[in-house]
Amino acid sequence: MLIGILQTGLAPDALSDQGDYPDMFARLLAGHGFTFRTFRVVDGQFPASVTECDGWLITGSRHGAYEDHPWIPPLEQFIRDSFAAHVPMVGICFGHQIIAQAMGGRVERYDGGWAVGATDYDFGGDTLTLNAWHRDQVTQTPPGARVVASNAFCTNAALLYDHAFTVQAHPEFRPEFIAGLMRTRGKGLVPDEVMAAATARLTAPLADQTIATQIATFFKQHRAPRPNPV
Repeated sequence: MLIGILQTGLAPDALSDQGDYPDMFARLLAGHGFTFRTFRVVDGQFPASVTECDGWLITGSRHGAYEDHPWIPPLEQFIRDSFAAHVPMVGICFGHQIIAQAMGGRVERYDGGWAVGATDYDFGGDTLTLNAWHRDQVTQTPPGARVVASNAFCTNAALLYDHAFTVQAHPEFRPEFIAGLMRTRGKGLVPDEVMAAATARLTAPLADQTIATQIATFFKQHRAPRPNPV
């Protein structure tokens, strides 16, 4: 199954030894039978069609879904076209937010501050710990979206649509990458007490492979038939 990765942000150059975001998702989903093709939508590179791949995965980004960037409106239209064509889509962090926004929800800078590092989420009664790095949140869910994970800080932490599954957390981020983000992007941006709490949980067991299995299962169960060549 071919998964198109819609890359909406770049990992810091200082952490290039850990790979860029598409590398992290390929690593996260290894062993599930997928192949990957990356489209750097952050640089204006879009697929020719929503049916070019069997499914789509939208990455995280340091940009806000509500910001004025030339690639955001066409990405939102691509999302709507993908929904209309019933092509499965997964969104992570920014991907979670931009899908909600494209489908009629609201994304905002959260007054409650930052979520950083190992964070506990309630997935239908199961507590799963995943790495997080965000301040923006989906504050209003779009029509047709069902909340499938939350916590006291982030009410809409994962959403399920007919043909999309989105998660606010970063299952693709390893602890060493979170530590690197705190070192390269966190100083002066994230409050010291949030960074200290995240540092204290850097060795916490993560449920990244649980989410990887959920993502893989979702893609396979919702795979649309590929169009016949003309």
